[in-house]
Amino acid sequence: MDDRFNTIAGWTLFGGIVALGLSSLSGHYFLADKENRPEKMGYVIEGVEAEGGAGAAAAEPIANRLAKGDVAKGEATFAKCKACHTIAQGGANGIGPNLYGVVGEGQAAGRGGYAFSDALKAKGGKWDFASLDEWLTSPAKYATGTKMSFAGISDPQQRADVILYLNSQGSNLPLPAAEAAAAPAADASAPAADASAPAAEASEAAK
Repeated sequence: MDDRFNTIAGWTLFGGIVALGLSSLSGHYFLADKENRPEKMGYVIEGVEAEGGAGAAAAEPIANRLAKGDVAKGEATFAKCKACHTIAQGGANGIGPNLYGVVGEGQAAGRGGYAFSDALKAKGGKWDFASLDEWLTSPAKYATGTKMSFAGISDPQQRADVILYLNSQGSNLPLPAAEAAAAPAADASAPAADASAPAAEASEAAK
C-alpha cells in the first residue's frame, strides 16, 4: 500500500513540475509577462480622446462654433450631465452644483452652498465662453485636482452646443463675434508670374 501511495504521489509531483515548466515556457514565448498596447484599440471609450486622433487637431474658435451651434442639441448632450447637476432656477445641488445662470459667474466662489475645490478656486477668472470650452474639454487638465471626475467632451461642436444651452438657462449673455477665416496660404509649388513679360510687351509696342 505504501509503495502504491508513493508511486501516485511521485507521478502527481512530476505532473505538477511539467505543467509549471510548460506554463513558464508558453509565457515567455507569447510575452504574456509584458504589457503590449494594441496598435488599434478594439473599442472606443466615450469621452476619451484618441491619441493623435481628431481631438489632437486644432478646433475652430469657440466664437465660430457658438455662431453655428444648436441649443436643442446642447440640451440633448446635457442629459448626460443630469446625473450630477440640476439646471432649473432654484434647483438643489447634487453631486455637482446647480448650473442655472452659471455662464459669466466667477470661479473662485461656490454656488448655492456648493463649495468648489481648492484647485478650481485657484484658477480665478470667470466662467466665460472660452473657459467653459476649456473646462468641458477636460476638467482634470483645466484644474488639476478638481473634484469633477467627468472625462470631458472631445467633440468641439458638442461643447459649443452645451455652452449655448447653459447660456440660455438664466445667463443669456451676448455671444462673441465670430472670427474671420484665415486666408489660405499661397501654394509655393505654383509657378511664379513672369513680371518681365508685361514690360517687354510695352517696350515692343513703343517701337
